Amino acid sequence: MPTGPKGQKRPGDVIGAAVKVARIATGEEEDTIPDDGKDPAAKALGAKGGRKRAENMTPERRKEIARKAAKKRWANEKNR
Repeated sequence: MPTGPKGQKRPGDVIGAAVKVARIATGEEEDTIPDDGKDPAAKALGAKGGRKRAENMTPERRKEIARKAAKKRWANEKNR
């Protein structure tokens, strides 16, 4: 059986998925997301990390990183 983005079991076919969603919506089934073991506070701070890092960088440094990433992406395109 396929798993959802959080690792939960989900039906693989469209009709089975629709039935599961309907059961969850009517309260016949519980839609529980298993605990991933991560600290919620750490997850919240992690989501802010990239933005904060970009704010602290100079525009020249951000441009340098973006240029390097684009170069890598284009190199991968040519190899396909």
